[in-house]
Amino acid sequence: MLLGLIFLIAIGLALFVIYPVLSTRDEEKSALPVDVTPAADLKRRRMVVYENLQDLEFEYQAKKIAPKDYEALRENYRAEAARLIVASRELERGTAEDRFIEKEVAARRARLRERAAESYVCKKCGFNNPVPVKFCGNCGSPISNPRA
Repeated sequence: MLLGLIFLIAIGLALFVIYPVLSTRDEEKSALPVDVTPAADLKRRRMVVYENLQDLEFEYQAKKIAPKDYEALRENYRAEAARLIVASRELERGTAEDRFIEKEVAARRARLRERAAESYVCKKCGFNNPVPVKFCGNCGSPISNPRA
């Protein structure tokens, strides 16, 4: 009787230990969302440095860190924070330039679309065909491209 009880407890413990290894986990629920954009990474790193500075200040006020060590660590953290701020500003400046470039590209594409749409109007039926086509989508007559 006692041997059977010990055996059941051993099997129960083995299942308890092995179950997490053998069970299939839903990856969507277990994975944390990660923002991997450069701006988000810089912001996360800045927040970590700020938190470290706060912890350092608390530890120094609690007399757990020597003044010499406190000054050295404080300067290191402040320098790292300054580097991260500069990097964030450079990234923001770069994204403003990127936005300007994207705006110009979109404007040029819109102008090309307008010009291209005019050149593919069927002369026989007046149907406005999508670009590029060789025959009218409405009547089937050949489209003569004036630029060709």
